[in-house]
Amino acid sequence: MSAKKTNSASGTIQLKWVRSAICAPTKQKLVIKGLGFTRLNQVIERPNTEAIRGMVAKVPHMIEIVK
Repeated sequence: MSAKKTNSASGTIQLKWVRSAICAPTKQKLVIKGLGFTRLNQVIERPNTEAIRGMVAKVPHMIEIVK
């Protein structure tokens, strides 16, 4: 059995919203909202899970990974 890391530095990723979603398709707007962004240039910290990384992969042109 393998143990999961819960509160380590590698257990989270920092994301920054860098491009507006005004002319983006509705699905991409929902991904940005689902990640928890509320304003442009905001930096948020999310757990480094498959679901979050999948959401990031859907809008790589709008967000960047800070750390």
